[in-house]
Amino acid sequence: MNFVALDFETANTNRYSVCEIGLAFVENGIIVDNQSWLVKPLNNDYNAFNISIHGITPEDTKDKVEFDKLWKEIHPLIEGKIVVAHYAAFDMYVLRDVLNLYGLDYPNINTFCSYTLSKRTFPGLLSYNLVSMCDYLNIPLLNHHRAGNDAEACAKICLKAFEKYELTDFSMLIDTHRIIMGAMCSNNKTYIAPQSKTDYSKKIKLDARTIIGDISKHNPENLFFNQFVVFTGTLSSMLRKDAMQMIVDIGGIPENDITTKTNFLVVGQQNFNITGKSGLSGKQKKAQQLINKGQDIEIISEDDFLKNIL
Repeated sequence: MNFVALDFETANTNRYSVCEIGLAFVENGIIVDNQSWLVKPLNNDYNAFNISIHGITPEDTKDKVEFDKLWKEIHPLIEGKIVVAHYAAFDMYVLRDVLNLYGLDYPNINTFCSYTLSKRTFPGLLSYNLVSMCDYLNIPLLNHHRAGNDAEACAKICLKAFEKYELTDFSMLIDTHRIIMGAMCSNNKTYIAPQSKTDYSKKIKLDARTIIGDISKHNPENLFFNQFVVFTGTLSSMLRKDAMQMIVDIGGIPENDITTKTNFLVVGQQNFNITGKSGLSGKQKKAQQLINKGQDIEIISEDDFLKNIL
């Protein structure tokens, strides 16, 4: 039962505006350390609303280092670990965005959300925010919205969940609650959020052949006109069906899978619980095999797709 609980505080509405980081370290089910760092956000720019939440001000961080300097210290502390946050949908995307802002290497970590865990472990509560969970579980929470305190509270919530079900590691917890851990990977700079296994069972497979385009929008000068296009992974900018609709509207042909007709493979964020350490989906591997045999398939990122479709 080893993991690191993480919490970020931000200075303004930009997720990359980190002004404080908190880490709580759990080894063999015991919190062994808790550290926090004030961080100077880009341009030391704050708004009043964020200050009212955490109380951190530009004066507090004006002489602190920015995130890119601190990352050299933080990165080794979480590399290769399971990293837990309460509302991973916020904190892990803060991490992603600030790494992108400074062009820094991603860590190789698995991620987990104690908010989702709380809903599965302690059903029937009116609220599952950090304060409510601490009240329910009799966990002291001093200085809420300071990163070190919130990270420690997050760690304690996870340990209470383990205690309730007498579990000893995350794999057992995943089997119990059918929650798939997320992952962040350095080799292709991607982040996949934690998901419920039930999400996959409810998905209806999208069939590219059922999408009807608007002929009036056809654009023979577009890169994807008369081209066969396949998508793999999760797009961060839009739903896949909307991306396929855009392809059809400009006169392209979306496909469900890689074939000998495929011209482009658009790669979104991959789920490393499915792809494994390689980070390559089945479609990517199949495309590479055909490329090696001489087929002209261009593998492009979501960003490149957007630049050429919008």
